[in-house]
Amino acid sequence: MSRVLFIVPPLTGHINPTLAVAAELTARGHEVAWVGHETVLSRLLPEGAERLPLDDRIPQALHDAMMAKAMGARGLVALKFLWQEFLVPLGRAMVPGLEAAVQAYAPDCLAVDQQALAGGIVARRFELPWATLATTSAAVTDSLAALPRVAAWVDEQLALLQREHGLTPLPGHNISPHAVIVFSTDALVGPLDRFQAHYHFVGPSLRQREERDDFPWQQLAPERSRVLVSLGTVNAERGRRFYRAVVDGLRDEPLQVIFAAPPELIGELPPHMLVRAHVPQLRLLSHVQAVISHGGHNTVCETLSHGLPLVVAPIRDDQPVIAEQVVTANAGVRVRFARVGPAGIRRAVRRVLDDPTFAAGARRVQASFRTAGGAAAAARVIEGLR
Repeated sequence: MSRVLFIVPPLTGHINPTLAVAAELTARGHEVAWVGHETVLSRLLPEGAERLPLDDRIPQALHDAMMAKAMGARGLVALKFLWQEFLVPLGRAMVPGLEAAVQAYAPDCLAVDQQALAGGIVARRFELPWATLATTSAAVTDSLAALPRVAAWVDEQLALLQREHGLTPLPGHNISPHAVIVFSTDALVGPLDRFQAHYHFVGPSLRQREERDDFPWQQLAPERSRVLVSLGTVNAERGRRFYRAVVDGLRDEPLQVIFAAPPELIGELPPHMLVRAHVPQLRLLSHVQAVISHGGHNTVCETLSHGLPLVVAPIRDDQPVIAEQVVTANAGVRVRFARVGPAGIRRAVRRVLDDPTFAAGARRVQASFRTAGGAAAAARVIEGLR
């Protein structure tokens, strides 16, 4: 039996994949616990899960400051804000609490989210084996290869953080030399022979989440094809414009559109459309035929694990990389979030619904996920850490 400590940032999409992996480890007789921020962990972790909380005030303040500066920013500007205003300060703030948690819990190994930069620092200082959890495949695909100056700038941010804590800087500090667990497969990432042997592509880690389920299932229209629209948390005004484009573009289509969004951003809807602030997404995916998404890694992988095609409208961060993976896999089409209008939405949705090659592409990715092993495969990698 081992004691495994999961180290996560206060980001829902980075915590959810750990739930199924932790459940697998527990079923195999291991002990697990999480280090993270209580407000987020208490909402996402199952009842009774052991957690070692960090100061909640810090990540919220950092997130608010970053969003205030990054509002409206995209591309390289948004990337700079992400690292300089959030990831590096968050890593710096997490180190003391994480060191205390390691001393208190005495883990045998660490499972560290790729954006919890403190994890690698503490693993090295305590000489613990650790695995990187790559919750988005964009982290391992060298997306900055064509931008060497930007890549060098990111490396310097990581080097600065290491030097501050008395460590000799190592390149790719947030990538473990022991094991890297990537929640994707070659069907999206491409050929795997360019990766080192300690990279493990396990596909998405999915587990039916304990979600509030007040969804009006009785309102689903059996005579219509159904489309889910899920953009995650985005800038309100940007989201409002895009949502209205979807409403206007699909108003006269023989479809039922279900929005997972704040109702106040949608406005008045025709009777064949629904909006809910929260939806039981994994369960709902079994009742739709396509998804409109911003390209968040978890939503994309959950959609493809159901063999469903996508219309992807990436906004920032890793989303353009994920969107390109979807297009290359012929599992969906991409639209421009800031510019697409009703006609463009209508054409994109009709393409993925009417052209069977997109559903076939989605099913190919789905098959690769099943073969890769998911949470069980990730648990086996963590068991092998020495």
